[in-house]
Amino acid sequence: MKTFKQFIGEGKYPNWLRVGVGIMVLKVKRLSDRIENETDPVKQNALISLQNKYLAYMNGLGIATGTSDKTLFQRMRKGLK
Repeated sequence: MKTFKQFIGEGKYPNWLRVGVGIMVLKVKRLSDRIENETDPVKQNALISLQNKYLAYMNGLGIATGTSDKTLFQRMRKGLK
């Protein structure tokens, strides 16, 4: 098993970018859980708005990885389940 430092250092993108996108992925996951549990439609819309903002940032950054980085995609899929 790789250490976190090895995992972060294996890509061609800067570490700050990879870590930043990882944090955004976690925020999107948490927001998804909060949206599902919220009963007030106004608050739900506010949370969905915030989630869309994070998704737009991630999209703008190009997800900070290439499509050939299979390891990162597998770890993200596991984290989103």
